[in-house]
Amino acid sequence: MFPSVADYRDAAFRRLPRFAFDYLEGGAEDGDALRRNIDSYRRVLLQPRVLRDLTRCELDANWFGCAQAAPMAVGPTGLNGLFWHKADELLAAAAARHGLPFILSTASTSLLEDVRAAAPTADLWLQLYVQQERGIAEDVMRRAAQAGYRCLLLTVDVPVHGKRDHDLRNGFRLPVRLSPKLVRDVLRHPAWAWQILRHGGPQPVNIARSLGQAPELSRQAATLSRAMDLNLQWQDIAWIRRHWNGPVLVKGVQTAEDARLAQRHGADGVVLSNHGGRQLGSAIPPLDLAPAVRQAVGKAFGILVDGGVRRGADAIKALGCGADGVLLGRAPLYGLACQGRQGADDVLALLLEEAAICLRLLGCNTLDDITAEHVRQLPLSALPH
Repeated sequence: MFPSVADYRDAAFRRLPRFAFDYLEGGAEDGDALRRNIDSYRRVLLQPRVLRDLTRCELDANWFGCAQAAPMAVGPTGLNGLFWHKADELLAAAAARHGLPFILSTASTSLLEDVRAAAPTADLWLQLYVQQERGIAEDVMRRAAQAGYRCLLLTVDVPVHGKRDHDLRNGFRLPVRLSPKLVRDVLRHPAWAWQILRHGGPQPVNIARSLGQAPELSRQAATLSRAMDLNLQWQDIAWIRRHWNGPVLVKGVQTAEDARLAQRHGADGVVLSNHGGRQLGSAIPPLDLAPAVRQAVGKAFGILVDGGVRRGADAIKALGCGADGVLLGRAPLYGLACQGRQGADDVLALLLEEAAICLRLLGCNTLDDITAEHVRQLPLSALPH
């Protein structure tokens, strides 16, 4: 096991072709939002209390009626088959082994039914994109409900895809079109190339299945996966409710006003998110929003945060800022991309260990002990550029 998530990132960089690593790592435009997400956790300092009875340390959380091992979940990320064969299945099984929820992206490269078969005891959630053809979303919800997925995250921050300069420079898009540059890139990474040759490239199989096609990639499925419903509005949460009986969270909220609207329209919670810095390069870090959103919606409404989590202590910081926990995006993908199943397991174990150490050093026994008094936020000017 490497000592930090950063070490797994470096190992993933060595194994993956440049275009694949850039897809995993890159942010929108100049990458400013991505950097600010990471820096937002660096700006939150912790203020421990001492001489406390710390004979027990419990990270246990309860999100929307289900107990879990820590205030973390493996968040939804798309096209994971670009990094390892059966990536979503491996991530779901790793999350289950560590007692954490796993959230499957609509843009996953494993069928949602196969993910359930690979992790039969997992607390599985569905992340939903709504395409212009709403019948796709309705069928995905139907299939997920039948497979025992528990919560739904309606993603609302992708009416169009953000400008990602790294993908344009690398000539990477779906369906993949080989160019001399891409071929040279792949040939420099033979282990990755051999895995792709053996198992095939990543495909949006759930969209294809819900179109009534075979799970192999078709040009129609790839195109429809990016054609979002530009008329999706707050009242459409009622439409989601007609097709989903479990908890519904709105993912991609970036203001306190929109968090209140989500609450008013019947959502069970929100995910404060700027899509990992991949949509709008000038977006505010989600962690910075947490205190104001908590004040706006009250104590009972669910607030999760994603983007920039690289240490177990970051989950503790998020709780101190008013959130209920964090979604893990790139961190477990680094482990998966360099070592497959073992890497995903190791990164989750590492983050849980770091969170437990942080909780004790903060002078707390349980998550309920964490308050706003434990955190201090530095100004933006305090970090070097």
